[in-house]
Amino acid sequence: MSAAKPARKMQEEDILAPIFREAVAQADIAISITDPKANILYVNPAFERVTGFPAAEAIGRNQSMLSAKATPPALYAEMWRKISAGQPWSGRLVNRRKDGAEYLADLLITPVLDAQGGIAYYLGIHRDITAEHRLECQVSNQKALIESVIDAAPLAIALIDGEDCVVLDNHEYKKLMGDLAMAEPASLILDAVRADLGHGLGPAKDGALAFAEREIRIDPPGGKPPRWFACTGAWVKSVDEGADAFFGRQDTLYLLLLARETTRQRAQQEKARMAALQATMAEENRVSALRESLLAAIYQMEGPLNVLASVLATEARRGRQDSTMTALAEALAAGQAALETLRRATPEPTAEIETSVNLNELLRDVLDLSTARLLAAGITVGWHPQAVLPAVPGQPVRLMALFKALVDNAIEAMNVKGWQARELSLTTRALPDGVEVIVEDSGPGIPEALHLKVFEPFFSTKPQHAGTGLAMAQQIVSDHGGLIEIDAAHAPGCRLRVVLPAGTREAQ
Repeated sequence: MSAAKPARKMQEEDILAPIFREAVAQADIAISITDPKANILYVNPAFERVTGFPAAEAIGRNQSMLSAKATPPALYAEMWRKISAGQPWSGRLVNRRKDGAEYLADLLITPVLDAQGGIAYYLGIHRDITAEHRLECQVSNQKALIESVIDAAPLAIALIDGEDCVVLDNHEYKKLMGDLAMAEPASLILDAVRADLGHGLGPAKDGALAFAEREIRIDPPGGKPPRWFACTGAWVKSVDEGADAFFGRQDTLYLLLLARETTRQRAQQEKARMAALQATMAEENRVSALRESLLAAIYQMEGPLNVLASVLATEARRGRQDSTMTALAEALAAGQAALETLRRATPEPTAEIETSVNLNELLRDVLDLSTARLLAAGITVGWHPQAVLPAVPGQPVRLMALFKALVDNAIEAMNVKGWQARELSLTTRALPDGVEVIVEDSGPGIPEALHLKVFEPFFSTKPQHAGTGLAMAQQIVSDHGGLIEIDAAHAPGCRLRVVLPAGTREAQ
């Protein structure tokens, strides 16, 4: 058996040796074999094609004939340190062909050991990767240039995956993250865009626009001024890089979000809008005050006239007919004519077209309109808006009148001599099917027994004041399909809760 094994091994070597020689000779990669001093003993045809040195000219020469000055000496030193220790080395060198042209070589050198463990040969395998390196550099340079342009762009740019997570962004977007004090403004911006659109984004296909130039408003936390952005979104395709997707590729669509801040332009528009709004609200307040006064007068006159009519009816049934009855009847007729005159003179509520209303914007306008009164009364305002709210369908002037009345009532409640706590807080919050507004003050509050009565017409907690109280506010809220209530558990002060439905009126 011991004699048969070497014979079988020799037979295998006789069979395999020609195969190995042909495999090395026909391999499409440069292969060379050198002695321990790097003198070339063998090169294959691919080596000749890559280096330009024929085998007859290369054999016997040192491998250093391929060295180029562009390769740092330290790299050669590190290479020799490893292969001299019997370890393989791989790396990139700048080599020189026979014609003097330089190329970049990706090289692997493996020591071949003899039976005693000493280095007998070095097997070198290398390939010309100049074209690949050039392409890598072009891609890297192009990527750097694109990133520089994107980072220098005066707009926030973010690439968003299917779960609204940002996978790439630019400096302006990172700056926006800091300004808004939030991890991902992109999701907030998309929520605002969807709310503005009233439906989902555009069809998801490569190169298609999801939305274009949608101007949205964001109310940062901490009472900071609102920010405005003109936003555009486009779908872009990313090719799957996984090896398993080479034949069955599954491309991924991302949303490219571009947000250009328009706050400065909006601020200029806001000045003109606020001037017009002040004029509108002044006229609305004048009409409302006149209407309230006339309705109060009618209400005050109806009582005595109703009593007089009842007396006349009673006496008429008894058959009394005298000059007193005639005078009373004339007085009743004159009073009723005066009432009818007052009713005709009472202005109707302002007719408005229903539109989509941003309650954050509307409440901010109310605070701006009330600034002078708030400062005069020494009231501190806490403004706590949810950054993005769904739109509320309604009549903006009437809704503004509603919240202006609530703020005015709160100012009156706190603006009494000797009252120390003077704080007003407005908070907005999105509900599943609506928007909630909390108006809270630190005044004396409303006794619980009067929580329902204050919504009655012409009731007021203030002496000698025959106003409409909160009846007008309740009427506006009711006309918008909402609710208004006083928080009975809140003390001290008063907390009013207003809820208005979001979406479209048809969806309610």
